[in-house]
Amino acid sequence: MKFGIDRLIDEPVLRRPLEGRRVALLAHPASVTRDLVHSLDALAVLPGIRLSAAFGPQHGLRGEKQDNMVESADYRDPVHGIPVFSLYGEVRRPTPAMMDSFDVLLVDLQDLGCRIYTFITTLRYVLEAAARHGKAVWVLDRPNPAGRPVEGLLLEPGWESFVGAGPLPMRHGLTLGDLARWFVRTLELDVDCEVVTMQGWAPDEAPGCGWPLGSRAWVNPSPNAPNLSMARCYAGTVMLEGTTLSEGRGTTRPLELFGAPDLEARALLAGMARIAPHWLRGCRLRECWFEPTFHKHAGKLCAGVQIHVDDPAYDHAAFRPWRLMAAAFKALRGLRPDYALWRDFPYEYERERLAIDLINGGERLRRWVDDPAADAGDLECLAAADEASWREEREPFLLYR
Repeated sequence: MKFGIDRLIDEPVLRRPLEGRRVALLAHPASVTRDLVHSLDALAVLPGIRLSAAFGPQHGLRGEKQDNMVESADYRDPVHGIPVFSLYGEVRRPTPAMMDSFDVLLVDLQDLGCRIYTFITTLRYVLEAAARHGKAVWVLDRPNPAGRPVEGLLLEPGWESFVGAGPLPMRHGLTLGDLARWFVRTLELDVDCEVVTMQGWAPDEAPGCGWPLGSRAWVNPSPNAPNLSMARCYAGTVMLEGTTLSEGRGTTRPLELFGAPDLEARALLAGMARIAPHWLRGCRLRECWFEPTFHKHAGKLCAGVQIHVDDPAYDHAAFRPWRLMAAAFKALRGLRPDYALWRDFPYEYERERLAIDLINGGERLRRWVDDPAADAGDLECLAAADEASWREEREPFLLYR
């Protein structure tokens, strides 16, 4: 199969409209060709391409920043001699001066298929800026490694943030190209937006079920996105960022496991099975121990659970990571009603709202967890309605069937 960047390189006819125009690239470390050449370097040697600038999202163009809320600075690329502008530094939205540096912006970002992943928000911001400044945006499309399944509550009005670009469910099932088309339509943007589509993407085909496993290398799109297993789990395990539980940062399996020094993993797993055994399907759950070298509970032995989605037990259609983690929070609340579960700290520069609510685009998940009278059916009702609504809404924007 071919990603958008590979088609742009291989098919001169696709590049013809770029001739004579100043071209900028928005990219990160996973923006590579099939031969693992960074897109910036690959574009720089193409005939007819005049690179004038580059942009880096959260974690930077080269992925140099490890954690959230660690900003990148602007600089001049030492190889290509062009300015590199940070969209996760002094600004999140491109400034007029940044927009003046190009005529066409190529967006080549590997996404994870989860609303909270900030590259989606950056895409929205550059589309809005391009509409205001009369610039063109081309999305060089890449796979959604989590595939087409949909899960989670829709972001509620008023809960938009840098980790919530719009009324999407947690697991949206779109590629960045699909999302660009959705943004343009729903935001009513008057912008020249093109998608260089992939060739041969089969999102339902095993064993990758979204990612072309065995034919393309995995490169971390952000420092704690080390493999396909993390991408599959992320729509659930990202909620751990809003809790006092470790999400495995500081270990070799971030966002595939969770735990804390005072957790009773065996009792937690039993509690999850009592609450909603059907929410635990499609994967294997294993009691484990780990000691983070940095981040939450650094240097402390944690008892926890690892979510395994990399063996024959993995069922792409059945696996529901958002519900699985909701069951974990509910089980912990049942075992330890006074457990200090929700982490109160600045999250993506939001200081007035709890991180768990910001992550979920509203308070409904947290309220369900904290309500001793609420059961799995109550959350199922809320989520199922939102998921059905989203499946219908996204249908016109699907570029791959």
